[in-house]
Amino acid sequence: MKRFRRLRLPKSSLLSRYLLIVVAALFFVPVIFPLSIMAYGFFTSMTVPKQPADYALYTKVTELEQMWHEEAQLLQGRSAEEIDERLQELSRKYTRASMFWVDHEGKTRLLLEPVAPVPGASAASRPDIPERWTAVDAISFMKSTIGNDPLGIVAFIGDREEAGEGFMVMQVSRLVISSPTVESLNLWFILVLLVFFVGFAIVSWLFFIGIRKRLLRLQRAMTVTGPAGMPRPIPYGKPDEIGRLEEAFNTMVGELAESRRREAEEEELRKRLVADLSHDLRTPLTVIRSHVHHMTKENLTMQGRESLQLMDERISDLGMLIDNLLSYNLLHSGRITLELKRKDVLRLLRESAAAWYPLWEKEGFAVEIDLDAEPLYWMVDEVWFRRVLDNLYQNIVRHARSGRYVGISAGFRQERRVIMIADRGKGIGSRSEAKGAGLGLSIVDLLLKHMELEWNAESSDEGTVIIISRARQKI
Repeated sequence: MKRFRRLRLPKSSLLSRYLLIVVAALFFVPVIFPLSIMAYGFFTSMTVPKQPADYALYTKVTELEQMWHEEAQLLQGRSAEEIDERLQELSRKYTRASMFWVDHEGKTRLLLEPVAPVPGASAASRPDIPERWTAVDAISFMKSTIGNDPLGIVAFIGDREEAGEGFMVMQVSRLVISSPTVESLNLWFILVLLVFFVGFAIVSWLFFIGIRKRLLRLQRAMTVTGPAGMPRPIPYGKPDEIGRLEEAFNTMVGELAESRRREAEEEELRKRLVADLSHDLRTPLTVIRSHVHHMTKENLTMQGRESLQLMDERISDLGMLIDNLLSYNLLHSGRITLELKRKDVLRLLRESAAAWYPLWEKEGFAVEIDLDAEPLYWMVDEVWFRRVLDNLYQNIVRHARSGRYVGISAGFRQERRVIMIADRGKGIGSRSEAKGAGLGLSIVDLLLKHMELEWNAESSDEGTVIIISRARQKI
């Protein structure tokens, strides 16, 4: 029972509708054929003219031949006058036929034309009747009656050749024998079949054209987005498989729009929270740092001074974290517009390194700068490109302090000019006491993408190299 239930098709199913078309086509043979025959018979009866009543005497050729042979047998031994009289009697009965008889000497004795000529019959098609018959004439006449018009029925008088009393002939036009028709029955069925197959092809074509149009409409709805970047719902169609797919698509669009709305609300709440926290934290940090600065002027032990220095460094790191968080929030929300201009990035590297040099020297870093004399022009925003460099230098100071090395250089990678910033720390994957949430590198990534630049890091246990280059043009 479960299997039968699985095989049941809903009335609105595309498969059931197409199966209905196929089943209707299969019913063509047992249903349409008899109907077409009936229609053909009705059409014939309405269009074919009725034949005269006496035509019925000639339609059965076998019975006509049998009658003629019986008459010939009865005339055995009769005189010429009696034979003439009998043939005249038959001519008055079979008014549509011509008759004659030939005696034993080969002489044509009597020739009777049809009393009622057949309309449309041509006298020219009848063979000539000679007055004296030879063997050649007889053979030629017999050949002309086979399969030609008129039909000739020949019988020996006495109904046997040995009687030697001659023969008699009846000629009937085939227009009388055959029943007239409007057209061939084969042609009728060819036309019916042709109409059926053309109709089946048209119905199938319209069925699949309708499916194709609905699928294309669904495809356009999936690919074409509205003003908010969301697909637009489509009106429901028929309650079949495609209709259910359209309903599922509209449900998905509604859920996606609701999800986008909630995401936008959460994003707005997060941005507002980050901005408020950044502002609220910055003020107390400034106060705390000012008090720490005043405490350094007091007479403290060496241990106290180290504690104050550590506190100042942590407050500085916290301030940098707040700045990065606020910058990341502004960049991610698109509130900052970069002004890209053609700048010599090597000059910006030198100026930024000069600003950081005193700190590196204080921390005991070895600094190597190897920059080409030839300028390297990129489309960058000068302020935010300096911010990129500051974040990279800050990462070296915080996470690669153990290596005590900063390398700034320019070179070629994959036939492109690049700039490289290297350190000799333990690598990006190593643990660091100052390791945070990675906001600094996230800001670097966002800023470089806005400037159509790309970067990658080559890191190992012996250090890390940050490589910055122009983004490859998409083909």
